[in-house]
Amino acid sequence: MLSSRQEELLKLIVEEYIKTVKPVSSKSLCDTLDCSSATIRNEMSALEDMGLLEKTHTSSGRVPSEKGYRYYVDNIMKPKELSGEDMLKLQTVFHNKSLMLSDAITKSMEIISELTNYTCVVLGDTSVENTVSKVEAVPISENSMIAIIVTNKGHVENKNIILDENVTVEEIKQTVDLINKLIVGTPIEEVSSMLEYEVKPIIGKYVKQHEVLYNAFYNAFSDFTNDPIIKMSGTKNILMQPEFDDTNRIREIVSKFEDKEIVSNIKEDKNGINIYIGSESEFDDDVSIIKTHYTLNGEEGTIALIGPKRMEYDRAITLLNYIMDNIEK
Repeated sequence: MLSSRQEELLKLIVEEYIKTVKPVSSKSLCDTLDCSSATIRNEMSALEDMGLLEKTHTSSGRVPSEKGYRYYVDNIMKPKELSGEDMLKLQTVFHNKSLMLSDAITKSMEIISELTNYTCVVLGDTSVENTVSKVEAVPISENSMIAIIVTNKGHVENKNIILDENVTVEEIKQTVDLINKLIVGTPIEEVSSMLEYEVKPIIGKYVKQHEVLYNAFYNAFSDFTNDPIIKMSGTKNILMQPEFDDTNRIREIVSKFEDKEIVSNIKEDKNGINIYIGSESEFDDDVSIIKTHYTLNGEEGTIALIGPKRMEYDRAITLLNYIMDNIEK
């Protein structure tokens, strides 16, 4: 256990470092704590021995360690009051009755990304309540196209498809018309069997290159069914943080954001707002992830904020709590 003065000192160092990204010196804290510089140095040294602070190579000041952030979050931090400006921006989303709730979640997370300069992720599981609303295809060349699948929940999935053989625009249109005629209204999880038993037996009557096009759409639907729905905003925000000014680190982080499998592992099963600092998550040792699980009209998902370890945890938690309260309402 820390003494009250040590807790106050750790709080000041964490919050100062979050703001300035500069090591905190004992001299800068004398007036606030009403102690001599020597006393503060001794306390800093004690906190360093406990593994809560670290000394940098460039300065005699200290910065919080991963363990220090964890102690701060668990024992010291209090949620920050939501500012009127932040609340107003988020209220415009939840008061917009024309938005589906899944879209309201996505848009509110986009606003939080703008407010905090962190990266936001919304992960949704495809549920049996998702049905196919429309299928479209945009030909790119004779052997490639983009398949677009829209569900009744407003989810849109785009998939770039390379075809094994050349096909005409007319054949693509005929295939899309047939699929729309037979599977619109079908639950996503049943689409593969519908394609197999309803579309496959008759597509040859209408489309010359039916095997190529059937296989392309079958694979596109399979990917959509199996992959979680991932919506990200502010992916470049984290790269603007001073911690990530090294070219190799930027490349590593970007590649992780582009990897669907890595991003889908951010999924949260526990209720409440949960904080994972640095190595506590499998995403990256230099970032923190604040995330929560939600259930909405039979669908389950995760909303998450990704930022540097020196995140404004108090503000981030308040913003996520506000979204969760509005989802429940």
